[in-house]
Amino acid sequence: MRILITGGDGFCGWPTALYLSRKGHDIAILDNQIRRDWDRELGIASLTPIASMDERVHEWQKYAKGAFEAYHVDMRDYDALAHAVAQFVPDAIVHFAEQRSAPYSMIDREHAVFTQTNNIVGTLNLLYIMKEVVPDCHLIKLGTMGEYGTPNIDIEEGYLTIEYKGRQDTLPYPKQPPSMYHLSKVHDSHNIMFSCRAWNLRATDLNQGVVYGVQTDETRMHPLLSNRFDYDQIFGTALNRFCVEAAASHPLTVYGAGGQTRGFINLQDTVRCIEIAALNPASRGEFRVFNQFTEEFSVAALAQRVQRVSADLGIQAEILHLQNPRVEAEQHYYHAAHTKLLELGLTPHLLSDQTIREMIESARMHKEEIQLDTIMPTVTWS
Repeated sequence: MRILITGGDGFCGWPTALYLSRKGHDIAILDNQIRRDWDRELGIASLTPIASMDERVHEWQKYAKGAFEAYHVDMRDYDALAHAVAQFVPDAIVHFAEQRSAPYSMIDREHAVFTQTNNIVGTLNLLYIMKEVVPDCHLIKLGTMGEYGTPNIDIEEGYLTIEYKGRQDTLPYPKQPPSMYHLSKVHDSHNIMFSCRAWNLRATDLNQGVVYGVQTDETRMHPLLSNRFDYDQIFGTALNRFCVEAAASHPLTVYGAGGQTRGFINLQDTVRCIEIAALNPASRGEFRVFNQFTEEFSVAALAQRVQRVSADLGIQAEILHLQNPRVEAEQHYYHAAHTKLLELGLTPHLLSDQTIREMIESARMHKEEIQLDTIMPTVTWS
């Protein structure tokens, strides 16, 4: 297949591009490298050093089993985006190219406006280009489990069948997004659903859980191919943060009571899920939703696992509960369906102590570069 990956220089996009390339697909990555600008803006950095996009692409072309190329394009630039799509003519487009941090979107009005403008306009541009240039192309859009919020009922995969006043219908599952970023993802979902219905496009919305792990088999093949390791308060996930804190002999910082429960997925499973979606495309006019995660954990449970593994490594990691900077339920019901990808062949890599140990040891290798002042939360929702 010919697969275009927008945001192909990013944390999920880069290992996905390498994985699919190694499988023999022709790959083009498209990225404006703005994620690197945000590091400079906020004074943060990946714990693992990452090469420039050009260096990465040049190195991987030595290993690629098909064509592998890159476009330096901002998705808000309709003409440049349309030119790239028309030149590459993809069978599938994997769309990662969005500002993906809830804390970033909540810094202030400017960051909220940027997040929604960047994400929604970029996706709308892509939908119009698909309509005009590659109408049979399959859009694989990275969504988020955060679109659903934390309802007091089971979360289904995209749709819910309800009965009301004697009538029955299957409707999009109600959304309760918890940040300006998550709101942008909900708007994306609505726009994509409408485009499938109105223009007969085909799309798969992958509502992904929190990703853990840093490297894949492909990114380990050469230092220039290494992936990001974010641990700061803006882009770092809780598990990454805990592992880095343990490596730095810093308390594990849990926001609030720690009962916040979410779906989680190993990075190796993320790239496999993209492959499964690409090889099993949606039908014309279909907007389907897969919940892309493999396990559920509370924040407190993750901290306790890191604490236990740390002790095995001779690290005494204290758990510190901080005042929660977010507006969210800290104890709640959470049970979400995630069967569709399993039915299509996903064999999950479940979270193991070995994985946590590897993350802590990776952080210890770069201990001198850890910036502890970027970990403590300063962005608040209220």
